[in-house]
Amino acid sequence: MTNAQTMKAVIVEKPGGPEALTLVDRPIPQPDRGEVLIKIAAAGLNGADLGQRMGRYRMPPNATDIFGLEAAGEVVDIGAGVSEWRVGDKVAALLIGGGYAEYCAVPAVQCLPAPRRLSLVEAAALPECAMTVWSNVFELGALKPGDRLLVHGGASGIGTTAIQLAHALGATVFATAGTAEKCRRCESLGARRAINYRDDNFVAVINDETKGAGVDVILDMVGGDYLNRDLTILAEGGRLVMIAFKLGGKVPLDCTLVQDRMAIVTGSRLRPRPVAEKGRLTAAVRKAVWPLIEDGRFTPVIDSTFPFTEVARAHERLESGAHVGKVLLTM
Repeated sequence: MTNAQTMKAVIVEKPGGPEALTLVDRPIPQPDRGEVLIKIAAAGLNGADLGQRMGRYRMPPNATDIFGLEAAGEVVDIGAGVSEWRVGDKVAALLIGGGYAEYCAVPAVQCLPAPRRLSLVEAAALPECAMTVWSNVFELGALKPGDRLLVHGGASGIGTTAIQLAHALGATVFATAGTAEKCRRCESLGARRAINYRDDNFVAVINDETKGAGVDVILDMVGGDYLNRDLTILAEGGRLVMIAFKLGGKVPLDCTLVQDRMAIVTGSRLRPRPVAEKGRLTAAVRKAVWPLIEDGRFTPVIDSTFPFTEVARAHERLESGAHVGKVLLTM
């Protein structure tokens, strides 16, 4: 454990643009019962961070004002009741907040061993994406081998994760992205066809690719008018899983499309879930996804890394939409 009493951390005192991100001194947290203290090597950026910075994100109760939903680093202190981890262990952790800092205390059940074949920086790209994809595509969406999956936002951190995991586990994957280069990258990760939504109608392309059969699961982080369009290409009994609403969450819904296809429309949020549920999900991801990392079938896609002190530039990169995969902060 460090002898220092304070650490650097990133907060926003007044919502705004990337310039609103402020580096402050905070006490180094002490791990409570069931927690470990991590000296952070790197932290992942997520879309929720942008919304939080602008004051447009629904914060869960008791969440810290320090930014950051995932991080990787070294365990440097252990709270009472923790038996799985030891000081010196390298871990990646799902956080309710606190990742944009030099240290973070986190429930031990939300930690995963840093994969041996990855650096700690690469490991920081895993928790939020892997758990979001597993819980939404494979649990809520019930994707199974032989199914067809459509991933909107295929070049994002979530998208590149979903494409690789679904492909590795035997599904046929389609994706949408905003440039030809991003589409090629999606196809290199395992998508059978990536659709440039600026040039092509994804509904027409999916109908053509599947000969009108549609897809079994759609992972949608766009919302808006995509909702009804998604429903037209769901196979009978298909599942539409909503995780974000870039184009808005309030739209007229043609309920006959749901009824005719016997479809399920669902969605979830990860951050507000209780620690016990996050622990269950962490264990499920460790069992199902970590072997795919170790044998090379899944590798997180890293777009760029920025020093901790250049957090505003990192937000600018994520906000630009030009990235492919994850944007990370390094300490």
